[in-house]
Formats: sequence, C-alpha cells, structure tokens
Amino acid sequence: MSGDVFQRIYDVVCSIPKGRVATYGKVAMLAGNPRWARVVGYALHNNPRPGEIPCHRVVNREGKTAEAFAFGGGNRQRELLEAEGIVFEKDGRVDLKKYGI
Repeated sequence: MSGDVFQRIYDVVCSIPKGRVATYGKVAMLAGNPRWARVVGYALHNNPRPGEIPCHRVVNREGKTAEAFAFGGGNRQRELLEAEGIVFEKDGRVDLKKYGI
C-alpha cells in the first residue's frame, strides 16, 4: 500500500467529528475503496500521530471497540469515546444509527 492510501484513510478519520464514530468499512469507502476495511485497520494500528489522528473513533461493523486498542489497550478506546459523550449499549456496542457518520 502506498503512503497516499494511508494518508487518504487518515484524512477521513480526521474528518469524523468529536462524539461520532465510523466503521472500518465506512472509512474505507470514504477513502476510495470499500474493500479496504482491513487496510484501514492496519493504517490505524500504525497511526503516526495518535494524539492528532482520532483512531479511537473507528469501530467495527457491529459498533464494537477494538479488543486490543493500539494506543492504551484494554478499555482505553471506550474511555476516549465516552469522554466525547458516546453512550454504550448494555452489550458494549455503540449505536451506529445514533453515533455513526
């Protein structure tokens, strides 16, 4: 994958507003190829600017957070989303209809 692909992914992730989320597939689609969901995951895991590129706003297609969030592990992704006002369902998912872009 070229750096240009990663940059397109990072640009999309940076456009996700505070208090909202996008799925890996949605980010892939907005970056130019709906088949890049795994590439999105790889790019975010290798995020060169974690404090600037809000990778915590990307969840899976079921609205679940990453089990092994690369930037703080454990429940850190959930903590960051909750700090932005996102309320999780009892099953630990984000309501994509309510919080998705």
